[in-house]
Amino acid sequence: MYKLMLLRHGESIWNLENRFTGWTDVDLSERGMEEARQAGDTLKALGYEFDVAFTSVLKRAIRTLWIVLDRMDLMWIPVHRSWRLNERHYGALQGLNK
Repeated sequence: MYKLMLLRHGESIWNLENRFTGWTDVDLSERGMEEARQAGDTLKALGYEFDVAFTSVLKRAIRTLWIVLDRMDLMWIPVHRSWRLNERHYGALQGLNK
């Protein structure tokens, strides 16, 4: 039986600054990278394995996925990227303080 695992990206720089991010391509914060490492370690410890991965085209999501797959020793699986998985676009609110 197939299972779908949904994982949100780690904390981004703008999450840390409490700003609307939307499609702005900001990277993970140090805490976000640590969150991704912990997620990968936890998924591996629980015995999860994946055949394929999907991600948005935003840096924070791609980097989270890379870190998780690296920690799980699954860097070889196919990864599909699509803008359709991007966070919603906040228009004029992007970059503003929440």
